[in-house]
Amino acid sequence: MVPQALQALISAEIIVGYTTYLELIPDLLDGKRVFASGMRKELERCQTAIDFALQGRRVAIVSGGDAGIYGMAGLVLDLCRERKLSISSSTAPPAQTADFSIEVIPGVAAFNAAASLVGAPLMHDFAAISLSDHLTSWELIERRIAAAASADFVLAVYNPRSKTRPDLLEKAQKIILQYRCPNTPVAVVRAATRTDQWTCLTTLAEMPLADVDMQSILLVGNSRTYIWNDWMVTPRGYLEKYSI
Repeated sequence: MVPQALQALISAEIIVGYTTYLELIPDLLDGKRVFASGMRKELERCQTAIDFALQGRRVAIVSGGDAGIYGMAGLVLDLCRERKLSISSSTAPPAQTADFSIEVIPGVAAFNAAASLVGAPLMHDFAAISLSDHLTSWELIERRIAAAASADFVLAVYNPRSKTRPDLLEKAQKIILQYRCPNTPVAVVRAATRTDQWTCLTTLAEMPLADVDMQSILLVGNSRTYIWNDWMVTPRGYLEKYSI
């Protein structure tokens, strides 16, 4: 059976996506009409895809990770709502009045890919937080970091550090340190599951800030997370409940 995402790309007439992501799948672009663009062109990409869909064309939008987790699925639906379009789900019976249908195909989110490389750090409750203040105010991000850290969630930190935001990760680190021990385990994973992937198991106090970029994700343990034999583990609590 052909995987769902692969089938969508094979059957698409038009493929739209972020240039960096499309460069990872050159073989799947052969014979397709391709629209690629860079950072902060998300609105343009989604508008282009919608315009072609309204023409009856079969379009695939490529997102990294999972399209519904910091990806393009939400923006596409936002724009359809703003344009007062009638959109049906590909999983529902076709609506004769719909302008077109949308299918959101699940992928492997960055925190899943990163976690798989370092062990089982997400075995208990966790929160995902993006440090990008391009669309969300830093004041709100600070409140979310503090709330999640104080509640002892494992943290999956997206968009941790860029050339235009070189200090926000350090600010986040200081907030988390108000609620976590300095030796709390942290995994830094860059380019997870790609050929140039890099992983680093460290602590909250000793995070290698200069080595972190926008291709990285951080997994910050909770009060019970430990590192054993180069594996990062957050216990669920089985051993406390059941005798072995």
